Amino acid sequence: MAESSGSGSVSVDVERISFGGKDHLVRTRCGSVTVAVYGDEDKPALITYPDVALNYLSCFQAFFFCPEVASLLLHNFCVYHINPQGHEMGAAPMSSDVPVPSVDDLADQVADVLDFFSLGSVMCLGVTAGAYVLTLFATKYRERVIGLMLVSPLCKSPSWSEWLYNKVLLNLLYYYGNQGLVKECLLQRYFSKKLRGDAQCPESDIVRASRSLLDDKQGENIWRFLHSINEYVAIRLFFFIFFNERIHLWNLDAHTGFLSTRRHDLTDSLKKLQCRTLIFVGESSQFHEDAIHMATKLDRRYCALVEVQDCGSLVTEEQPHAMVMPMEYFLMGYGLYRPYQLSSSPRSPLSPCCISPELLSPESMGVKLKPIKTRVGISL
Repeated sequence: MAESSGSGSVSVDVERISFGGKDHLVRTRCGSVTVAVYGDEDKPALITYPDVALNYLSCFQAFFFCPEVASLLLHNFCVYHINPQGHEMGAAPMSSDVPVPSVDDLADQVADVLDFFSLGSVMCLGVTAGAYVLTLFATKYRERVIGLMLVSPLCKSPSWSEWLYNKVLLNLLYYYGNQGLVKECLLQRYFSKKLRGDAQCPESDIVRASRSLLDDKQGENIWRFLHSINEYVAIRLFFFIFFNERIHLWNLDAHTGFLSTRRHDLTDSLKKLQCRTLIFVGESSQFHEDAIHMATKLDRRYCALVEVQDCGSLVTEEQPHAMVMPMEYFLMGYGLYRPYQLSSSPRSPLSPCCISPELLSPESMGVKLKPIKTRVGISL
């Protein structure tokens, strides 16, 4: 990789390896990532980014298998699925010699992927950790994001409880790999208790399928992504000051760049976002409060929050149909529609020729629509 002098910009060495004309290996300044491309590359781009221990298949399969979603998104976009490093199907364990990327590195990787495919401004769809990466990308590269669709997003530094919970999970991954207890913790992160089942009710098919897909993941690779998204600046600062004799308070500025590369609070940056944002969160999600916090900090003129009842964090797999109608309203603001079909689904009956003007008002976006309810109206 060559690094240019003076301007501080980085020239990215890229290499394309095609698997059946769909998968591409993109070498960025922070390592290689696999990107799966679906659709007509002449159409506008939709970038997806999954949560921890998931790839585009395990995070978005039910979502894109939903006929209404497929007709809406694939009709309007070419979809570029970014897999976190080591999360693609059949990935080998990553070497411990490879540096763990920071969240800023992950956001910069997204920019490198866009450069590789010669993409300008894009629509983004991210889930939890992936939603954080894409939101950070949007704050760093505002001109390259036209809209955000976020599922159970994070936007703050980890709370003490989240940091401690993930620290236990990181230790389990480090010493025991991707084993039984780790999988249970991850499934709890993704799905509602109703789907996970109990002694009286067996777990659902979708949870069993997700458990099976987790078997393919390498513990070392999951550890790396979770470590990137969990690091707490304040705790690192504490340990650096009190447990490293080489660091003195008056010399702390030399380490500021290193410390600031960890997961940081995006709250102050959210108001500066000019793109429209649509947020989904399950009412049973561990990250429900984070999603509400994010929605309250965004400009109300450009943001809508949809809470999905009886659902965990992974709305794309648990209740993908609940996302269809809000997405249709959201994309109308860009002049994008689902193709009209005489046999359209009763779940989502909208089409360009049958939408009354009243339905496009912010007031209509504020009504409760089972199995969803909206918190913030979006201005179209």
